[in-house]
Amino acid sequence: MPQPFTLLSSPLQGFTDFRFRNALHKYFGGIDVFYAPYIRFNGKPEIKSSYQRDLNPDNNEVPILIPQVMTASVDEFQLAANYVKDLGYDELNWNLGCPYPMVTKRGMGSGLIANIDQIDAILDRVHQEVDIKISMKMRLGYEHTGEILESFETLEKYPLKSIAIHARTGKQLYKGGVHLDAFQACLDAAPHTLYYNGDITSVEVFKQRQERFPAVNHWMIGRGLIADPWLPNMIKNDLNNYPADRWSRFSEFHDTIYEQYDAFLQGPTPIKMKMQGFWNYFAQQFDNPQKTFKKIKKANNPRAYKAAVSEILNSVNN
Repeated sequence: MPQPFTLLSSPLQGFTDFRFRNALHKYFGGIDVFYAPYIRFNGKPEIKSSYQRDLNPDNNEVPILIPQVMTASVDEFQLAANYVKDLGYDELNWNLGCPYPMVTKRGMGSGLIANIDQIDAILDRVHQEVDIKISMKMRLGYEHTGEILESFETLEKYPLKSIAIHARTGKQLYKGGVHLDAFQACLDAAPHTLYYNGDITSVEVFKQRQERFPAVNHWMIGRGLIADPWLPNMIKNDLNNYPADRWSRFSEFHDTIYEQYDAFLQGPTPIKMKMQGFWNYFAQQFDNPQKTFKKIKKANNPRAYKAAVSEILNSVNN
């Protein structure tokens, strides 16, 4: 019999803020722990208002939320740690996984994995000066899959709560397949508890990963969660078929996040761009994703957008 497991929502900048998290939890459930998109400082020693809103406990209705920081600076890490601790959070996740060149070229995200001395300096000071649990989100490396293995001897010095590993290199971005053998090598060598992340896109794939890595009991879902918000619920309940209310529930979920983003963003262009970003993923649920997304892209005003969404959902309800 499979062991109990925990499902975690991997953060995606620009997508998984408190509005999305709350709606996902309300309409679908299945996620046990949510990670907030990373705090980033951009050279200014202050927490931006968007991060403050996202982490404000009054704005969050999910069971567990873990803040995240992306930095290569000891002082910035400490500032973020103290800030989230003052809000009542007892854990801060450090992002060494982001693959985007604008980040990695500055020695952050997955571009920091090979800089073991800097990782050591940051963890040393934070563990001495801030009373908060630290966890990490990493890739296998930036250039090659062995980089992470070279960091484990240093990481072993610290009482990290966990390390979530996206089983790609930073250089891959999201292209190519995940490296399952390299993830197994991490399991064999890691001094800490590892969580698996990478391409969990269906119940079937989840079961394959479970079978491949029986020692893992924390599973992180990122893009697959946005592409199919039902996925965590189906994994948790071991469902092979969607519930009868699949599309009506999705419609309510969609309308909720649309109304909230529309009220916040104020203006036809920002809400159009925001929802196009979501539909780039949502469209993958439909038989013809390209045709579905094209309908959304052609909708140049709110009335046309709502009509396009209604047409798409009516086509699957009939």
